[in-house]
Amino acid sequence: MGRKRKGRDISGWLVVDKPAGMTSTAVVNKVRWAMDAKKAGHAGTLDPEATGVLAVALGEATKTVPYITDALKAYTFTVRLGQATNTDDAEGEVIASSDARPSDDDIKQALTPFLGDIMQVPPKFSAVKIDGQRAYKLARDGEDVELSARPLWVEELILVDRLDDDHVVLEMTCGKGGYVRSIARDLGAALGCHGHVKELRRIWSGPFEVEDGLSVDQIDEMAKTEALDDYLHPLETGLADLPELKCTPEGATRLRNGNPGMVLASDVEYGDEAWASLDGKAVAVGIYKSGELHPSRVFVA
Repeated sequence: MGRKRKGRDISGWLVVDKPAGMTSTAVVNKVRWAMDAKKAGHAGTLDPEATGVLAVALGEATKTVPYITDALKAYTFTVRLGQATNTDDAEGEVIASSDARPSDDDIKQALTPFLGDIMQVPPKFSAVKIDGQRAYKLARDGEDVELSARPLWVEELILVDRLDDDHVVLEMTCGKGGYVRSIARDLGAALGCHGHVKELRRIWSGPFEVEDGLSVDQIDEMAKTEALDDYLHPLETGLADLPELKCTPEGATRLRNGNPGMVLASDVEYGDEAWASLDGKAVAVGIYKSGELHPSRVFVA
């Protein structure tokens, strides 16, 4: 029998403003330690050198991680024009260069094909799995990595600033699975000048904004104190993109036991995914069918 994980049964979301040079996993471990939590996870990995919103789920909130992972996210990033690297960011080796420098109008025009439903090839140095192994590991071992294009929804991609001839700042809002490094790489190719990401910051993720994020230093200062609990967002925040259905106490009992439970009439349609609440607290997520919610995830009261 495995050992029972020690820690508090605490649930909710803590928004962290991740610093550069720290992995997403290290941030999660820091939060778990600081809050003495039994269970923690995160929604949407950031590269080690990237900064900004990393939403950390604790306890029962980990069951809502997929809904934040699937939500729209926004990034600001600086593209270094004139250079391509093997990692598509500033950490890699320069593998191609160009003296060509596009105008602002050229850049704005080149951004248009990146909007809407696009197909994107992830960077070779990414966590995508190939035959069970991470692409970045194969790439580091010198293997020729070939990744298939994947669909991505890009809602917005705009030129924010032109710092100098070599650097432009862009802002992108996109769906799940977007690689900003690929956008910089492919934009550079489209402009005929090469490009890679120099700096990257996630400014919001679903309902969580960077202004709400705590720094790692702040987390250290409040570690193991009740003060840190005050910054927790309720687990229900992770369900913001799903319709809420209120249920009766009897319906809540059935749902918590894994059975379909009656919910009050609403404007959801048969087959829609929704979540049921009792007194404002999440009871279950499931599929709505003929006045009942059929649960797929149940939350411990």
